[in-house]
Formats: sequence, C-alpha cells, structure tokens
Amino acid sequence: MQEKIICFLIDDDDDDQEIFALALNTIDTDITCITANDGIEALNKLNIDSDFIPDFIFLDLNMVRMNGRECLTEIRKLPRLKETPVIIYSTSSEQKDITETKQLGATDYIVKPPSISILVKRLEQVLRGRTKTI
Repeated sequence: MQEKIICFLIDDDDDDQEIFALALNTIDTDITCITANDGIEALNKLNIDSDFIPDFIFLDLNMVRMNGRECLTEIRKLPRLKETPVIIYSTSSEQKDITETKQLGATDYIVKPPSISILVKRLEQVLRGRTKTI
C-alpha cells in the first residue's frame, strides 16, 4: 500500500480488538489501528480531536454503555466524517441488523468470522474498495 491507512475500531471486546489488529497487520504493517472500548469513548475521541479523521471506522453493534446503532447515529451527525466509511463489525448475522444499520448510514457490514484468515480476506475487500493500491 502506498498511502497510510488509519482504521478506528470501536469494540468492547479486548480479544476482538487484538484479532482485528492482527488481521490488519497481516494485510499491511503500515495500517494503523486505533481502538475505543465503547461508543462513548469513541465519540469523546472524535469530538475532542477535530483533526482525527480515520480512513475507516469499524463498529461493533453489541456494546454495553452505548450500542453500535446509537454510536453510528452520532458519528453520522459529524460533518467531517460524512465521507468516512463506517463498517459494522458484529457477531450478528441477522438481516434485520444489516438492513437497519445500512439505513442509519453504515457503508458495509462484516460478520465476525470464525478465523483470522477469513477476516483478513474480508478486510482486504473493504480496504481495496476504498484505497487506490493494496
């Protein structure tokens, strides 16, 4: 990859954060993965640091303090993130969740896969769709 990519993962599961970062590192060691442990922490970071504009936001649906739908709604209210893809990253494969989140402004939806190799392939698809060279 020629351009530096910043991914912002919002997920309250430490293991999922680690697996996600490993998958990105497998794709390209220059990809930066910044994490937030829940929607409130993520929105605080996004609201406090107006220069922080990630290339991709990956958002878990099932979080305790603020769920992914609520967080997505708030992210989409931030004008500077209007063009930033928000990809839902969830254990849920329910069509209802996919449909609802896309209606709220999600760009894509990834069901958390059973293996890191499948996650790597799926992330490559998402990143390739947005970047010039991967």
